[in-house]
Amino acid sequence: MTRRAPRALVRRQSRSARETTGFGLRIGRMLAPGDVVALVGELGAGKTELARGICRGAGVAPADVASPSFAVVASYRGRLPVHHADLYRVADFDELYATGFTDLLGAEGALVVEWADRIPDALPAERLEVRLAHDARRPSLRHILVVGTGARHAALARALGTRRPATRRQPRKVSGSGRSRR
Repeated sequence: MTRRAPRALVRRQSRSARETTGFGLRIGRMLAPGDVVALVGELGAGKTELARGICRGAGVAPADVASPSFAVVASYRGRLPVHHADLYRVADFDELYATGFTDLLGAEGALVVEWADRIPDALPAERLEVRLAHDARRPSLRHILVVGTGARHAALARALGTRRPATRRQPRKVSGSGRSRR
């Protein structure tokens, strides 16, 4: 009898591109070498915005990050290497293999893949999958489903399900008066 890999499922929402980037920042800050993040969603759902946030969270300079639609894979240097793939224009596994994509799996960095559902067998079963969907009634709202498969990625999903603790704002001093105000 085979055991199923641990799995965790988390639902979130994003009300703006800024929130989507912020969610990506959280993911990027938690990334470790060997992590695989699969991004799935229709055109305009926010995959590239999320990928940019993930890269920023991993310490990649924002100016360095672009969607690799035509190059298929771009690699960035941050606190760990981040390999960012976009499978939108890839027809099949043979074409993807020719790009050297498979060499990045299990490499020293993390792998972030947009349009991961285009070639589902290209990614390992153990991964963090983030599905983004438009809300039919509210155009700026995105529904986010995070599925972590495998011990490491399930732990990531659970961590993403917790709300960040609110940071307390410190009172500002009014110049010259020595008094503080909010």
